[in-house]
Parts: sequence; C-alpha cells; structure tokens
Amino acid sequence: MATDLFARNGFDAVSLRAVADAAGVDVATVHHHAGGKLVLYQSCFALVFEAERRALEPVIAAAAEPGGDLLAALHRVVDAFVDFLEERPETTGLWLRRWLEPQRHAGIDEQFSTPLYDQVERVLAAADRAGVLHEPQPHLAVRSLIWAVHAHAVTGLHGEIPADSRFALRAFVHRWLERMYGP
Repeated sequence: MATDLFARNGFDAVSLRAVADAAGVDVATVHHHAGGKLVLYQSCFALVFEAERRALEPVIAAAAEPGGDLLAALHRVVDAFVDFLEERPETTGLWLRRWLEPQRHAGIDEQFSTPLYDQVERVLAAADRAGVLHEPQPHLAVRSLIWAVHAHAVTGLHGEIPADSRFALRAFVHRWLERMYGP
C-alpha cells in the first residue's frame, strides 16, 4: 500500500497517516513498524528491488554465460523486464517520482537499481570485447532502454495497460535489440 501511495503521489504528498488509513491501522502502528516515513519510503524501494532482482537475475545470468545465443538471451532479459513492469506498475511510478528530484534521497539508485543495471552493462561490455556484438557504451544503452520501457509502463499506473499497447512495446524493444545487435 505504501509503495502504491508513494508511486502515485510522491514522497512529500504521502503521510504516515495516509499509509495507516490505506492499511486500515492506526498511525502509531505504522510508525512503530516502519520507523518513520523516510525508512518506509526506502523500504518500498527495497521491496520493489528484491522482486525485480528475482525476476531479472536468472535471465541476466543466462545472458552472461559464454557460448550461448547472446541476442536471444538479451531478448529474454528485455521480456523479463517488461513482464515485471507490467505486473508491478507501481515500480515505474516510484522510480519516475524519484528521478524528478535526483538530489533527494541519495543512495537509492545505487542501492536499488544500479546493481541490476551494472550486471547487464557487464554482459554487453564483455560481448563487445569478445566481438560478439558492438556496444561501445553499455551504460548508455542500458539506461536508454530502461527509460523507454518505464515511459511506456507509466500508462499502467492508472489502470491496466491495453493489450495492443503491451504488444507494441514488446515489438519495439525486440526491433531495437535486433537493430542494435542483430546481424
């Protein structure tokens, strides 16, 4: 509930009372268990990150294994990311609101997004060094695709993403991968 509230309204607009009301408990209970609004906010990122990590790490690890079809593995990574955001649209809202104020809440990105981004960047950099694909700027490639997918996923914050829109996004990211790294 708190994650959804922060995703929809941002840090400043959410009070512990609002979280308590949404949870159907007393505000003292929320404060006791959460330890304050900032701790609760960071806990929301931790929960989202853990779910995202569970969804993505297996396919990222498979992409990092030498000798496989790297392009097919990258398609699976992107599909897992799109699937995750479609299942958890509050993730996009949480991150977009966070990115609107990059100077606030230092350390959230480093703790709750950079570890996964870095794993994919290492896969791309290793593949570039091995001559499997050409990607001189894995940092830029990963973040550009993440922004594109999040920008699309924001439509899910206020209701279900229409099926034709989901299909269009998948088709786009697969075309992007093919044009960037295909034969």
